[in-house]
Amino acid sequence: MYKWIGNMIRSVVNETIDKAVERLARDQYTENLFEMIPSSKKVGIIPFMETLMRSKTGLPPGRPLGSHIRFSPWEKLLFNPVHLFRFPTPDSVSIGTSVTIGKNAKKPLTISIPIMIAAMSFGGALSKNAKIALAKAATRIGTATNTGEAGLLEEERAAAGLLIGQYNRGGWLNTPEKYGRMDAIEIQLGQGAQGSSPQRTAAKNIGPEFREAFGIAEGDDAVIHSRLPGVDTKEDFMKLVRRLKAETGVPVGLKFAATHHLEKELQIAIESEVDFVTIDGAEGGTHAAAPILEDDLGLPTLFAISRAADYLAAKGAARDVSLIATGGLITPGDSMKALALGANSVYMGTAVIMALIGDQAAKTLPFEPPTGLVVYNAKATEQLDVERSEMSLFHFLNATVREMELLCYSLGKTNIADVAKSDLCSLDPFLAKAVGVDLGYVSHENQDKFYGEFHRIPFADMPNITDTVAREDAESVQQTPLQ
Repeated sequence: MYKWIGNMIRSVVNETIDKAVERLARDQYTENLFEMIPSSKKVGIIPFMETLMRSKTGLPPGRPLGSHIRFSPWEKLLFNPVHLFRFPTPDSVSIGTSVTIGKNAKKPLTISIPIMIAAMSFGGALSKNAKIALAKAATRIGTATNTGEAGLLEEERAAAGLLIGQYNRGGWLNTPEKYGRMDAIEIQLGQGAQGSSPQRTAAKNIGPEFREAFGIAEGDDAVIHSRLPGVDTKEDFMKLVRRLKAETGVPVGLKFAATHHLEKELQIAIESEVDFVTIDGAEGGTHAAAPILEDDLGLPTLFAISRAADYLAAKGAARDVSLIATGGLITPGDSMKALALGANSVYMGTAVIMALIGDQAAKTLPFEPPTGLVVYNAKATEQLDVERSEMSLFHFLNATVREMELLCYSLGKTNIADVAKSDLCSLDPFLAKAVGVDLGYVSHENQDKFYGEFHRIPFADMPNITDTVAREDAESVQQTPLQ
């Protein structure tokens, strides 16, 4: 019986495929189903689907989780293990992982690991259960979580041992009775996935708890402005920073989208005497944003953090202003490289959400995306198990930091904060020069010679420079007598 059914199915499938191939060979190209292959390759499957969405609604599609493009070439940076000239750290020695943000504040923020939970708002992005789970996991491991651009969610405040509140462009946390309950204040002027563009949540999508936490009147939309209300000059910003510091005593910082103008922005931040700066690279995630903002706006995290660290050091501000990196940091290696380039700590967002969902993704698959478990008012929001999510995220953060510690042993370091640019090299000469690390296939002593050769090569021949100069450099080293 089973054999007969199997043979019948096989016969039907075989005949169907034969006819399909015959038709593909017979039909004109313009009427051929195969036309989908080259056209989709030309356009790309993501732009193709977003084109359909635009044509259907007449509105920018709100793409979740930020750009799909990995702008920062983290994989082109490699760490340098040590063996004899500097010995590895003995495995009996513990690796230090704690970080203090805003050490000059009256009440500095000290976290036990160099990773914090990125800004993700209740209502505007995540459900109440998701925010509670994030806060509980952060508390369990000893780090901070962030309110995002939101009002004060009492359940989040109760669950979070350390909570960073965003003084935001919607104005929902911008009163003393709210920001006065925070452990640090982050003045939010922009983010990597959206720049400083305005945003709006329609009244019909705002539930009672959302409305209460944000203080929004019935029937009103939730609006995030392009500018922070009341801040129209750099002098206004300076006054705001100093007022918040005087009122609260907690670290007060600035968050903005990474930009080619970042040194100009940083200069104003330094003059304002901020305690920390959060720079959100172009890979930053979000609940939903127009693709043009995610794919075509901003500066990649890697270059922004390197430039920011160099500028703070050049201005003598690196000791006083903590630098926080965020935007597309997915793996322990990404985070560690950001720290090596000069960040004091990092935020993780998208990876954190994936870890928070963990094996509960099976509750929504295959008919709904797993993010439906954590998004505000999504179909599966109420199915999230808070305690299970808390432990999943705790395990992820713990494993991430353990990996970072293992790297420190191989680098001969006793504290994550001691990892620096000198522990990195790159296989890309342009990247190496841009961020100030050695080129991996040329010795430290021959770096200047290598780049000197660069200046004598016509620009059109640049793609072949690395092989040519590396070979010439090796030959010159072989001809040099040993001393």
